[in-house]
Amino acid sequence: MPRMAVAIVWFRSDLRLHDNPALSDAIKTGAPIIPMFIHSPDEEAEAAPGAASRWWLANSLRALDVALRKLGGGLVIRRGRAADAIAALIRETGATAVYWNRRYEPAIIARDGRIKAQLQQRGISAESHNGSLLFEPWEISTQDGRPYRVYTPFSKACFAREPHLRPLLPAPKKIPWPAAWPKSLEIDDLQLEPRIDWAAGFRDTWSPGEAGAAATLRRFESAVVADYSTSRDIPGVVGTSRLSPHLHFGEISPLMVWREVSTCAPKDSTRIAHSDGGSTFRNELLWREFAHHLLYHFPRTVAEPLDARFATFPRKHDARGLKAWQSGQTGFPIVDAGMRELWHTGWMHNRVRMVAASLLVKHLLIPWQAGAAWFWDTLVDADLANNTLGWQWIAGCGADAAPFFRIFNPTLQGEKFDPDGLYVRRWVPELAELPVRYIHNPSSAPEDVVRSAGVLLGKTYPAPIVDHAAARSAALAAYEHVKRAAP
Repeated sequence: MPRMAVAIVWFRSDLRLHDNPALSDAIKTGAPIIPMFIHSPDEEAEAAPGAASRWWLANSLRALDVALRKLGGGLVIRRGRAADAIAALIRETGATAVYWNRRYEPAIIARDGRIKAQLQQRGISAESHNGSLLFEPWEISTQDGRPYRVYTPFSKACFAREPHLRPLLPAPKKIPWPAAWPKSLEIDDLQLEPRIDWAAGFRDTWSPGEAGAAATLRRFESAVVADYSTSRDIPGVVGTSRLSPHLHFGEISPLMVWREVSTCAPKDSTRIAHSDGGSTFRNELLWREFAHHLLYHFPRTVAEPLDARFATFPRKHDARGLKAWQSGQTGFPIVDAGMRELWHTGWMHNRVRMVAASLLVKHLLIPWQAGAAWFWDTLVDADLANNTLGWQWIAGCGADAAPFFRIFNPTLQGEKFDPDGLYVRRWVPELAELPVRYIHNPSSAPEDVVRSAGVLLGKTYPAPIVDHAAARSAALAAYEHVKRAAP
């Protein structure tokens, strides 16, 4: 292959050196490499990062820049329309090729397609790769060539293709750099972090960057994965991988996680319900794949229900209820604990996400899009595919969704999955002195018990904002509109 003048590697949601197909392919050419990041939220539409994700992005970029500097280079930062930023860097450097790893959000697919066509028309090589998924969304299909809408057959199709997964790519030990470097913005110039410092809890909880991702995976393998099948549902313990933000920002590839966890999984991994933690976790990775599969094939689901009948569902616009939910003041301790954990750390346990989301869309009948918007702004792992799948799943209107009539009782969910009240006591400290018997239902406690625990219902902690039984009946009545709608 002829030696190229300069090759641009456009970093996006792949902020790592290990197992980075675009970077690896560019280095193979022998051309000097210019690593580039473009901040272009205005053209990313619904995929533009929310406040919590921007905090993570800033710190992940810093970590990548440090890693590149250790190899003698650095990260060139630009902002504005991506096509303009790339064209400018080509003019400045004489670059003849641009490499990137693909993203799958609808607006970004369209944008990237235009950029690739424009580059190729100018005689610039434009190469895109899969660095974010195990399988491309178009590689997995039903026998008649259609996209899957049910998880179990989708996952079986993925397992059948496992032998075709590519090998892992090593991190480069050296990278050829250009003789002269173009100008670059500072990461602080992007103003990604909050002016008022509300991120102290984030800093105490997370270590963004490739090194943090690797440490998180090691912790999961050594201390969690063996018990993952059971511990993943208990919010009061560290029983999940907590890899989701690292995967979203591409600080670790899903292929690397898959390979590592596969050493903990039995050969019979096609069994969806398996007691082994490694096998169970691999199925969770495939839920992530399924989410991207759906987003790619059904892009309208970002804002609209996949099941069109739910467009007629009689929702409510309850500003007071939404505010109580957002601030962890619903009167349901397991939900309030989750919403406060989210605000403090930028993350919420998945079991609690389901219970909290169910309360919003089925007890309060607030549109699922309002909950998705709040999660998008407050989660450090906010991912358009996962967020869309999760909210449509709980609302009963998406692919392979939970039936709408499955309405979680938040009190019973708390008692089942936080039986000792550890999770609630941590995140709802005003209830910490209540006996276990009442920790998930303070309003059922005798007055003297509540008083001795220092709780004043309606003052220091709210009464439930809705009655579960009455709300369930109202939700099922509203669901009748959907059942009567044309298929």
